[in-house]
Amino acid sequence: MPTSTRFAVAVHVLTALAVSDGKPLRSEDLAYSANTGAVVIRGLLSRLSEAGLTRSQLGAGGGALLAKPSEKIRLLDVYEAVEDTELFSVHRTPPCENCAVGGNILEAIRPTLLRARTALEDELGKTTIADIASEVARLGKFSIPLVW
Repeated sequence: MPTSTRFAVAVHVLTALAVSDGKPLRSEDLAYSANTGAVVIRGLLSRLSEAGLTRSQLGAGGGALLAKPSEKIRLLDVYEAVEDTELFSVHRTPPCENCAVGGNILEAIRPTLLRARTALEDELGKTTIADIASEVARLGKFSIPLVW
């Protein structure tokens, strides 16, 4: 089962804001860059704003801005802001308690899933939006100028 794309698109949005040199970006421009709808971007910006990662500038020339320096925004902060489900889902209904496997599977798998989640969170905690923006610049695959 595929996971949500919210995290990847939110990192995309924040990276675009990081490289915009402090210029507010409209949701339509961010949507164009991410090849998605402006409604999707506005939903993500709402979550990112609630987490204190973005802010809005109203009026002509307004749009989204980073709420703090990109060096201070960890990918873990982004993940926690936009993902609202557990990393691993378990059974929708409890397994059969009368079965040797069913009665023990959740307790048996829980430590492994916890270690995997901890490893993911540790790794995301090491990388910032500034790191991603630097990597984007290093890759330099700009065939046309940025839209904004």
